[in-house]
Amino acid sequence: MASERRSETRAAHHAGTTPDGQAPWAGLEMTVPTDRDHASVVALVECALVELTHETVGAAFISQQVGRSTRTQYVAADDVGEQFQKRHFDDRLGWQETTIPRRAVRDELITRLTRSASTSTERAGEEAASESDTFVVKPVRELRTP
Repeated sequence: MASERRSETRAAHHAGTTPDGQAPWAGLEMTVPTDRDHASVVALVECALVELTHETVGAAFISQQVGRSTRTQYVAADDVGEQFQKRHFDDRLGWQETTIPRRAVRDELITRLTRSASTSTERAGEEAASESDTFVVKPVRELRTP
């Protein structure tokens, strides 16, 4: 019985889905601020980076501030996952793109996801937005929309 379950899990992993039919990255979403501990945030970021390298998905961090929003997206730029394309969208400035190393993506995401509500508000120099900041992994074709 247990060996059957392990075989199903292994087969689902190789097929790119979980036993319930969802893609492995489908649950990689988080709002900021979060009550997760640092180790949990690091594990989430590491998992997201693996999925970005092996699937046609990207990670997006959407920041809501009073009267404006910004969106930073990360997509693997090579097959080995050492370089990532960073796309940043600001309502006022439009799109900016650059290529950055995996380590920089990891550090940026960990920093953003461990930020507290007060830190986010202080950085913006404004009152807190009505919506929380969000981190999500989704198909690349769905990322580009601001």
